[in-house]
Amino acid sequence: MATPAEARVDLAAIRHNVALLKERTGVELMGAVKADAYGHGLVPCARAVLEGGASRLGTAFVREALELRAGGVSAPVLAWLITPGEPLEEALRHDVELSAADVRLLDEIAAAARRAGRAAKLHLEADTGMSRGGAPLAAWPGLLARALELRAEGVVEIVGLWSHFACADVPGHPSVTQQLEAYEEALKLAEQAGAAGSHVIRHLANSAAGLTLPEARYDLVRPGIAMYGLSPIPEQGGFGLRPAMTLVARAALVKRVPRGSGVSYGHLYTTDRETTLALVPLGYADGILRHATGRAEVLAGGRRRRVAGRVCMDQFMIDMGDDPLAAGDEIVLFGPGDGGEPTAQEWADTLGTITHEIVTRIGSRVPRVHTSTGA
Repeated sequence: MATPAEARVDLAAIRHNVALLKERTGVELMGAVKADAYGHGLVPCARAVLEGGASRLGTAFVREALELRAGGVSAPVLAWLITPGEPLEEALRHDVELSAADVRLLDEIAAAARRAGRAAKLHLEADTGMSRGGAPLAAWPGLLARALELRAEGVVEIVGLWSHFACADVPGHPSVTQQLEAYEEALKLAEQAGAAGSHVIRHLANSAAGLTLPEARYDLVRPGIAMYGLSPIPEQGGFGLRPAMTLVARAALVKRVPRGSGVSYGHLYTTDRETTLALVPLGYADGILRHATGRAEVLAGGRRRRVAGRVCMDQFMIDMGDDPLAAGDEIVLFGPGDGGEPTAQEWADTLGTITHEIVTRIGSRVPRVHTSTGA
């Protein structure tokens, strides 16, 4: 059945990107597939990430990890954002690894492990300066002590010690060195307490740090946006990555209108001549930011066209001038740029945001169509 729009995801591009990251970093990779694989489709992309050379996967939520298991993905999976009352026993029965940053959560995980009859595999998170997740260094010794008590009881196994950068995508930012030093201190305290060792994975680097900071790679790098072909540091170029998503729509209506026609809500755009308008069946309910109004471009009829008038919930308009276009013809919002279409990076730059937001906002009404072009 034909659909008004679709997000085409090139799995070969994802495999290419992961292989490139693997070669560049030289360490184990945990591919971040949270948020429906950054909007690209969780299970198909997770498989491509593993085929590209990653050995582990990372999700934000337990439910995402369980969805991977339901989809037949058996590789190690870490879920790192856990709120009280989640199905931890089910997670442990499906061999999902869990992150903990406070004693309350440690005890909740331990209780689930007792019920499940199997030890929980734990990654202990230190807050090294992002002030988001993780245990502050002042609380880190207490977290280690409780984890070791539970390990002695046999209900947990410490498999990872980790943290997260705040500004690795800002080359030269002073916090990067400060966080590296804080992470080294956290590792030293863990070693002194007996919570470290060759079997415990040390991981700190995201896409940006993995690509540009060799000293931050440790045992494992957690690439996210780079796996989908989008640069974590655009001002330093594309790093040889290939964008995996192409967002397309089919023109729903094409019509001639006279000069002076106000277009869409508020008549922010008025035609300056008799012209052809085309209706694109995507809107802010599908993740097309409303402030793309009059700013973002698409490729239609072989040329770039700017959004004409206000983006609506389900649709927006473009002005074709006198160029031909028919209902059902394809319009490309963004893609790799090979055919002259805008890229997600261009959309992000135009709208004052990051590519992460551009691709993850694409909503569930837009089917993901997974292909493999051999990129």
